[in-house]
Amino acid sequence: MKTQELNTKSTAQHRRFVGIVVRAKAQKTIAIEVEQKMMHPKYRKQYTHTTTYQVHDENAVAKVDDTVLFEECRPISKNKRWRLIEVLVRQARHE
Repeated sequence: MKTQELNTKSTAQHRRFVGIVVRAKAQKTIAIEVEQKMMHPKYRKQYTHTTTYQVHDENAVAKVDDTVLFEECRPISKNKRWRLIEVLVRQARHE
Protein backbone atom coordinates (compact mmCIF):
# COMPACT_ATOMS: atom_id res chain seq x y z
CA MET A 1 0.00 0.00 0.00
CA LYS A 2 2.85 2.39 0.68
CA THR A 3 4.28 1.86 -2.80
CA GLN A 4 0.97 2.91 -4.36
CA GLU A 5 0.89 6.06 -2.25
CA LEU A 6 4.46 6.90 -3.23
CA ASN A 7 3.74 6.36 -6.93
CA THR A 8 0.64 8.55 -6.94
CA LYS A 9 2.23 11.48 -5.14
CA SER A 10 4.24 13.86 -7.29
CA THR A 11 6.90 15.55 -5.19
CA ALA A 12 8.97 16.96 -8.06
CA GLN A 13 8.52 20.65 -8.77
CA HIS A 14 9.46 21.66 -12.29
CA ARG A 15 10.99 25.05 -12.96
CA ARG A 16 8.65 27.37 -14.88
CA PHE A 17 9.47 30.53 -16.81
CA VAL A 18 7.59 33.15 -18.81
CA GLY A 19 9.26 34.41 -21.97
CA ILE A 20 8.79 35.78 -25.48
CA VAL A 21 9.00 33.60 -28.59
CA VAL A 22 11.84 34.81 -30.83
CA ARG A 23 11.92 31.98 -33.39
CA ALA A 24 9.27 29.48 -34.51
CA LYS A 25 10.55 28.12 -37.83
CA ALA A 26 11.36 24.52 -36.85
CA GLN A 27 8.75 21.78 -36.52
CA LYS A 28 7.59 21.33 -32.92
CA THR A 29 10.38 23.59 -31.59
CA ILE A 30 10.33 27.24 -30.61
CA ALA A 31 13.06 29.47 -29.21
CA ILE A 32 12.08 31.58 -26.21
CA GLU A 33 14.00 34.46 -24.64
CA VAL A 34 13.77 35.01 -20.90
CA GLU A 35 15.06 38.22 -19.34
CA GLN A 36 16.21 38.30 -15.73
CA LYS A 37 17.14 41.40 -13.74
CA MET A 38 20.31 40.74 -11.77
CA MET A 39 22.47 42.79 -9.45
CA HIS A 40 26.25 42.78 -9.56
CA PRO A 41 27.54 41.47 -6.21
CA LYS A 42 30.35 44.00 -5.85
CA TYR A 43 29.19 47.12 -7.69
CA ARG A 44 25.47 46.78 -6.82
CA LYS A 45 24.43 47.80 -10.33
CA GLN A 46 21.39 46.19 -11.94
CA TYR A 47 21.72 44.63 -15.36
CA THR A 48 19.60 42.44 -17.61
CA HIS A 49 20.64 38.87 -18.38
CA THR A 50 18.95 37.20 -21.39
CA THR A 51 18.80 33.43 -21.90
CA THR A 52 17.37 31.58 -24.90
CA TYR A 53 15.66 28.22 -24.38
CA GLN A 54 14.65 25.60 -26.95
CA VAL A 55 11.08 24.57 -26.09
CA HIS A 56 8.98 21.66 -27.36
CA ASP A 57 5.71 22.87 -28.95
CA GLU A 58 3.80 19.72 -29.93
CA ASN A 59 0.88 21.40 -31.74
CA ALA A 60 2.76 24.46 -33.11
CA VAL A 61 0.42 26.93 -31.40
CA ALA A 62 3.00 29.59 -30.46
CA LYS A 63 4.09 32.23 -32.97
CA VAL A 64 6.83 34.87 -32.91
CA ASP A 65 6.32 37.66 -30.31
CA ASP A 66 3.83 35.64 -28.23
CA THR A 67 4.33 35.56 -24.46
CA VAL A 68 4.31 31.96 -23.25
CA LEU A 69 4.64 29.85 -20.10
CA PHE A 70 6.92 26.79 -20.24
CA GLU A 71 8.31 24.27 -17.78
CA GLU A 72 11.19 21.85 -17.36
CA CYS A 73 10.70 18.24 -18.51
CA ARG A 74 12.66 15.14 -19.47
CA PRO A 75 15.22 15.53 -22.29
CA ILE A 76 13.42 15.46 -25.63
CA SER A 77 16.47 16.03 -27.84
CA LYS A 78 20.03 17.29 -27.56
CA ASN A 79 19.00 20.85 -26.66
CA LYS A 80 15.31 20.56 -25.70
CA ARG A 81 14.53 20.05 -22.02
CA TRP A 82 11.49 22.33 -21.82
CA ARG A 83 7.80 21.89 -22.69
CA LEU A 84 5.27 24.59 -23.62
CA ILE A 85 2.41 24.88 -21.12
CA GLU A 86 0.30 27.70 -22.56
CA VAL A 87 0.30 30.87 -24.62
CA LEU A 88 -0.39 33.76 -22.23
CA VAL A 89 -0.53 36.73 -24.64
CA ARG A 90 -0.99 36.55 -28.41
CA GLN A 91 0.43 39.40 -30.46
CA ALA A 92 -1.64 40.92 -33.25
CA ARG A 93 -0.35 39.84 -36.65
CA HIS A 94 -0.01 42.27 -39.55
CA GLU A 95 -0.77 40.01 -42.50
